[in-house]
Amino acid sequence: MFISGTGGIIAAASKKEALPLLQIGSITIIKRIVLSFQQAGIFPIVIVTGTDEFEVKNHLASFDVIFLHNDNFEAPPLFDSVKIGLKYLQDKCERIVFVPVNVPMFSPSTLKTLMDTQGDMVTPCHNGVGGHPVIISSSIIPELLEYSGENGLRGAAETLGERRIWAKVNDEGILHSIHNAEQLQANLNRHNESLLHSFVSVDLAKEYVFFNSRTKLLLFLILDMNSVKKASEMMALSLGKAWDMLNKLEKELGYAVVTRRHGGSHGGRTTLTDEGVAFLKAYQRFEGNVFHYAQTEFDKQFHVSNIL
Repeated sequence: MFISGTGGIIAAASKKEALPLLQIGSITIIKRIVLSFQQAGIFPIVIVTGTDEFEVKNHLASFDVIFLHNDNFEAPPLFDSVKIGLKYLQDKCERIVFVPVNVPMFSPSTLKTLMDTQGDMVTPCHNGVGGHPVIISSSIIPELLEYSGENGLRGAAETLGERRIWAKVNDEGILHSIHNAEQLQANLNRHNESLLHSFVSVDLAKEYVFFNSRTKLLLFLILDMNSVKKASEMMALSLGKAWDMLNKLEKELGYAVVTRRHGGSHGGRTTLTDEGVAFLKAYQRFEGNVFHYAQTEFDKQFHVSNIL
């Protein structure tokens, strides 16, 4: 059951290659990518962790992302992390954006171009050279998960033939790796300018806010995991805080959002009620409509008139 149109995967597991907490400008590279994803309306965002896992979770705990662990993080092939993310999202999103954490300088406008391009796999290219991020259709995920040939994702992409679409973009950032510090610094101002966007938080409130994007992610994960404990662990949220959020939500809505089944031979199990699923889907549609309107109005008022 697809819950979202476009999800995202950030591979940040490799102890040797990934430096997720490397700071470029005033923010880390992993936060820079998360902001670009969120600006494009991507949900959910999955981060495949390994190296510096505790620090990464602490760093992004309030950014409404999902953490998946790669056990082979000492020296994992990048494709291992890709597969972990794809396997998790394959039945939840129609399309998935993938990027390794060491390519943080692509622009949100490039990401939008890729998302507007149809194809089983869409790869950006600048001056004839392919880069990241890559858009993957859910329809080809089984093929990618089964691929065990050479060159990882690149090798798997080559087997797609004409089903792989190349999207030309005027963005050197798709090629820039964190291992070229001089190159990153030279493009820092350009990338910071590209991050400028309207920030719209779609909260539901009466006397106080009782539902926001963090609560949405919690419901999304409970729907998937059938467990509040597992859901809270995957989003770096304390179990006590998770139950507090659920109790407040149900009090304000006036009906049960989750079913609680404690104990038994197989342990406790918590699922969303039919009303909870309907509420989550309605919020998703409402949030998406608000996001689309905000982006369109922002462009009309500021970009078209060259005020920004």
